[in-house]
Amino acid sequence: MTGGPTAYSFEWSAIWRGLPYLLQGAGLTILISALAMVLAAAYVEVFRNTPLLIQIFIVYFGLPQLGLRLAPFASGLVALVVYAAAYNAEIFRAGLEAVPKGQHEAARSIGLGAWQAMRFVIVPQAVRIAFPALGNNLVSLVKNSSLVSTIGMVELMFVANDISFNNFRTFEIYGTTAGLYVLLVMLLTRALHLAERRMARVR
Repeated sequence: MTGGPTAYSFEWSAIWRGLPYLLQGAGLTILISALAMVLAAAYVEVFRNTPLLIQIFIVYFGLPQLGLRLAPFASGLVALVVYAAAYNAEIFRAGLEAVPKGQHEAARSIGLGAWQAMRFVIVPQAVRIAFPALGNNLVSLVKNSSLVSTIGMVELMFVANDISFNNFRTFEIYGTTAGLYVLLVMLLTRALHLAERRMARVR
């Protein structure tokens, strides 16, 4: 067998030539990460501290002025998603912070890496802790979804308004609509309680 692996010669000069560009890239990495954190925090604060109805109007009436026109269904969906996501982010953050520090240390002590510890130990516990609050947020979202009727999205409240305006039987129609909301919320709450009990059994 002839020949062998080519000897590699380490060149320090390559580092010195590339170092200014690497440092510039590192600076941009720090900058974009910091901006992302600030903007994420601002997003959560803005959407948690402004009325959902205003957010719906901004999406449906405001975005077309910026060149983006969405149908009523898409507008309502976008508004509900960004509104719920802001609350869910805070709920899940609180769930992560509620996991005892000892769980982090125990996961690392058995040889799990940071990603494995989060995936197999920390996140499952955080989900169980945050689940009741996430469920409450879902129930609130079901009730708040009635606001999208203001932009013409055909959902339960829109249909109720349409029927009421045509037959003038306001008490009967809105009373029935309220009953349907109660039924939906009760069924959803029951399903969430069952899911919560099941999660408690698999600990």
